Amino acid sequence: MAQPDTVTRILDTAEVLFAERGFAETSLRNITSKAKVNLAAVNYHFGSKKSLIQAVFARYLEPFSERFHRALDELEARHARDGSEIPLEELLETMARTVLEVPAERDSLKVFMRLLGLAYSQAQGHLRGYIQSEYGDVFSRFTELVRRATPELPDAERFWRLHFILGSVIFTLSGLDALRDIAEHDYGERVSVHELIGRLRPVVVSAMQAPMPGA
Repeated sequence: MAQPDTVTRILDTAEVLFAERGFAETSLRNITSKAKVNLAAVNYHFGSKKSLIQAVFARYLEPFSERFHRALDELEARHARDGSEIPLEELLETMARTVLEVPAERDSLKVFMRLLGLAYSQAQGHLRGYIQSEYGDVFSRFTELVRRATPELPDAERFWRLHFILGSVIFTLSGLDALRDIAEHDYGERVSVHELIGRLRPVVVSAMQAPMPGA
């Protein structure tokens, strides 16, 4: 059991430090010191910092990819029976539900969201390439279904709107505790994660359905 425990301890420590400090600012020595393992253990199990970063993402993206594919299978099968396209609201709801399910198993939604933010803001070529090669199929599938649900949007406009939405979701869920504290202190509201998603849903749907700029 020692080997799996060592790997898990390294991954647990790395994901927290990466989420708190970023990739460039977190050294392998920072990780080994906090995880109470030696550098040789990291090199033995992962080989490099790049591979460790990829392994941290894989812990979230592998179960997410599998669940999201299954959820999309169910959506497509249901709508295939009457020949209808999947509505945008259902696609976004399905993605939101899957995003919440995976980190909920380890009580690490904030960490997952911060890592996703880093994947866009700090990602080096190796991480973008890794995510695209290993998990690009599920994101491409989702994007194609969104395209069918929003045929009025040019591809470039759809790209920007999806990324504006992603930024809003990451900002909201990575700062969840602070936002909930503000809501309770200033407005007397106690909001659960699922209630927050319910409030976020019409905002992101409206963003996708808004008129074209200059229209």
